[in-house]
Amino acid sequence: MVSLQTPVCDFGKPAIDFSLPGVDGKIWTLDDCRGDKGLLVMFICNHCPYVKAIRDRLVRDTRELRELGIHSVAIMSNDPTQYEEDSFENMKRVAEEYDFPFPYLLDETQEVAKAYGAVCTPDFFGYNADLQLQYRGRLDASRKEAAPADARRDLFEAMKQVAETGKGPEEQIPSMGCSIKWVDE
Repeated sequence: MVSLQTPVCDFGKPAIDFSLPGVDGKIWTLDDCRGDKGLLVMFICNHCPYVKAIRDRLVRDTRELRELGIHSVAIMSNDPTQYEEDSFENMKRVAEEYDFPFPYLLDETQEVAKAYGAVCTPDFFGYNADLQLQYRGRLDASRKEAAPADARRDLFEAMKQVAETGKGPEEQIPSMGCSIKWVDE
């Protein structure tokens, strides 16, 4: 398992449109997912210990961000032939088990992950109301284990700032996680 860190935020970079199937049976686009104040695009999967450590916090934070006008979408871009746990059926199971308050989409061709420049799971892209990138950092101090309950909520605080001001924080700590499992690797 390769552990990677996300690059520095490329402030203002526009969100890239997509059309992907969700575990709910719908096809979702960028416009379907966005909120009035912005959008959080998350690249996650089912098998990664970094994602497993934060799933409950991800659900909590995305619910609270929705109340602030920031909607969220999760995209699974791993090659499921390498990890059965990342299959579409298992995506449905995990989304239901954790009651995901956001669409959970399959990027079977991996074109969306490549277009966004996603490198790991979890990888977060926080956009403002104009769908300009404002956050490319971590959820919190969690690694393969959840951080203490009182850990600073980096992603939530950053996206709250985006909702209020349209701009993300200058200082951002990169997300860390498992490398995306590319089909050709």
